[in-house]
Amino acid sequence: MKFTCTQENLNHGLNLVSHIASKNTSLPILNNVLIRAEKGSLNLITTNLEMGINCQIRGKIENEGSFTVNSKLFYDYINLLSSQNIDLELKDENIKIKTEKQNTKIKGSNAEEFPLLPQIEKKDPIICSISQMVKAISQVIFSVSVSETRPEISGVYFKFKDDSLTLAATDSYRLAEKTIKLKEKTTQEKEVIVPAKTIGELYRILSNINGPEDVVDDEKGPQLEIYFEDNQVLFSFDNVELVSRIIEGQYPNYKQIIPIDYKTKAIVNIADFIKATKTAALFSRTGIYDINVEIKGGKLEVSSTNNQLGESKASVESKAEGDDNSIIVNYRYLLDGLQSMDSTSVIFEMTDMANPCLLKPAESLPEKEAPVISQDYLYIVMPIKQ
Repeated sequence: MKFTCTQENLNHGLNLVSHIASKNTSLPILNNVLIRAEKGSLNLITTNLEMGINCQIRGKIENEGSFTVNSKLFYDYINLLSSQNIDLELKDENIKIKTEKQNTKIKGSNAEEFPLLPQIEKKDPIICSISQMVKAISQVIFSVSVSETRPEISGVYFKFKDDSLTLAATDSYRLAEKTIKLKEKTTQEKEVIVPAKTIGELYRILSNINGPEDVVDDEKGPQLEIYFEDNQVLFSFDNVELVSRIIEGQYPNYKQIIPIDYKTKAIVNIADFIKATKTAALFSRTGIYDINVEIKGGKLEVSSTNNQLGESKASVESKAEGDDNSIIVNYRYLLDGLQSMDSTSVIFEMTDMANPCLLKPAESLPEKEAPVISQDYLYIVMPIKQ
């Protein structure tokens, strides 16, 4: 195996794939990156057996072949090189790396020991905007359960129907749901649960390749293709493929806990709500993280009391309707929801202290009395019952 490529291309590819290669004592080959030069393409591949990443980079191949080297060492070394052409050659079970001023050898392992990635046939793709997917993941992933006792909620729920994709996540204490538009109407209505680690890795890679946040043209921007086969899912974009297992089991019917009505509703500035929540949080009880949110007389108040520390109460201007009401919630869960909103205002709805409260983003427009309420995102927090 012998090829030449730029430091920039090789470094970028290693940055995308090296993250999942970790210290594995039972199967050391998983710490490596597979370098495959064949059929005119140069591929970098890593896997942890639950998911795998294949990144194709540009390069000039002189001799085909494949080999594996320690992923972290290889990436760290390439990252330190200056922007220039790099010659790489396999010789005597070593990768020889040559630049204008440096010569290095890295010991490796035979490629035959490296696990094969599942092959998924690329037919009937489900396509969506990468920028929309990045935003959707950021708005739900923090709600995924970290407990292994209920594997069905340890991932993100995907539901494909018609021209929309719904993502949902819950840990049974809060729930986040986001809906985005697909580029084309899909004929395959499908529901799957993708592991949280896979979604986290997808988010990291998509954020890396998506470019500046101000790129908002979803039609002309990069697109994400999604494929399914048996118990595997493939995310394909640009020159990268991420393949992962799917979590078996039935996702909970979370729709039944979404409040369909409310007794009290308030429209609140998110920045003010966050500040009030953070000040009250300083006086919440350790391990309980409880704060009281009360809507009374057209105002929203956030308060907490701690016998050892004292108490705090903050009032926030709001446009409220309905009965006077209050609810006790975990401030960390409330903050997660508020900080995930992509708007300046939030709709805060509640029924009573025994039922969950509902948050939805809203934009108040000067020329309109009523706010524009977003229908594609909602966040629910369960109450702390006394």
